[in-house]
Amino acid sequence: MFTFLLIVEAIVAIALCTVILLQRSEGGGLGVGGSSAGFMTARGAADFLSRATAWLGGAFIVLCIALAALAGTRSDGVSVDASIANAPIQAPVQQAPATTPVAPADNGAVPLAQ
Repeated sequence: MFTFLLIVEAIVAIALCTVILLQRSEGGGLGVGGSSAGFMTARGAADFLSRATAWLGGAFIVLCIALAALAGTRSDGVSVDASIANAPIQAPVQQAPATTPVAPADNGAVPLAQ
């Protein structure tokens, strides 16, 4: 149930961001203006986007409260792993560098003059 509500909240959040970004700051939603004979007038688009913002905002708040309530009542038997707390700390072991010389590979290259 928790995962389902979390997914629904993510979808509502994306829809809310989309609806907010579609609104114009002057109040003419969807950038529609001018003729009143079209499918959705400027006023109608602004009303629709304002109402959609209010409904999506309300749904987001309700989902947040529901998820907080579910998270507070969930008892999955969460345990803290304390096995590392009592383990002794060991210093890293440093290895001596290899002392065997490595012969250069003879690939037929001519050394540069110095």
